[in-house]
Amino acid sequence: MSTTAPTAQQAPTPETVPARARKRKHRKANPWGVVAWIAALGFFFPVFWMVLTAFKQEADAYSDPPKFFFTPTLDQFRAVFDTGVGVSLLNSAFATGVSTILVLLLGVPAAFALSLRPVRKTKDALFFFISTKMLPVVAAIIPLYVIVANIGLLDNIWALIILYTAMNLPIAVWMMRSFFLEVPGELLEAASMDGANLWTSVREVILPLVSPGIAATALICVIFSWNEFFFAVNLTAVQAQTIPVFLVGFITGEGLYWARLSAAATMAALPVVLAGWLAQNKLVRGLSFGAIK
Repeated sequence: MSTTAPTAQQAPTPETVPARARKRKHRKANPWGVVAWIAALGFFFPVFWMVLTAFKQEADAYSDPPKFFFTPTLDQFRAVFDTGVGVSLLNSAFATGVSTILVLLLGVPAAFALSLRPVRKTKDALFFFISTKMLPVVAAIIPLYVIVANIGLLDNIWALIILYTAMNLPIAVWMMRSFFLEVPGELLEAASMDGANLWTSVREVILPLVSPGIAATALICVIFSWNEFFFAVNLTAVQAQTIPVFLVGFITGEGLYWARLSAAATMAALPVVLAGWLAQNKLVRGLSFGAIK
């Protein structure tokens, strides 16, 4: 009696077809997707309305009922540029960029030392890092103001760079340590057996693996630094004014400047949105790094 060898792909049996059909039907009838879309649109609508208002005249922005159809204009963006927003944007970009680079230069080696090359009392060091985030900023602003004033850094962008670096460094160390812990330690041992020194192993083996985590950490530091307001409003005046402080100038007790404020807010949010959009693949991979074993 001859037997036939099993094929690589078996035809679906009548028993499996209804099961697959039920699964597809279940996926189509799942209401959570609709709920997620409604929630996403609800969160996005204020941003959409801000951008839409930025292209209106002030009379259209304050109309009741609100106008969805109007003649778009760039007058509000021109008015914002005439008020000197360029200096504030450059200050924010410089403080954010330099502080993020310093955070990565300091945080990546620290996270590596606390994960793949742990030191004594690692938990104490980690607790010290995160404990700096537990102190309310308001409680530290007076001694910080006195120190900054005594060293001559009031209304100086370098004071913000130092504070932003100290503000984001604990978060960066904790995030990067979790990414480094997902890297098998055997990779370093294999690289050392091949004759590579520690720096070569880190540069050629470890850093390419954790690059999504570095990108995610850098983007979070950029967002925190760009949106920081408390230090900037208390330690700067004119020369080192950042974009969040600049936006406060449009909130006045007299007059309605909703369209102009929306234009300024759109310009302030655009760099961070573009950075997140360009790094979205790295961000998703970095935040999900090690989530699936």
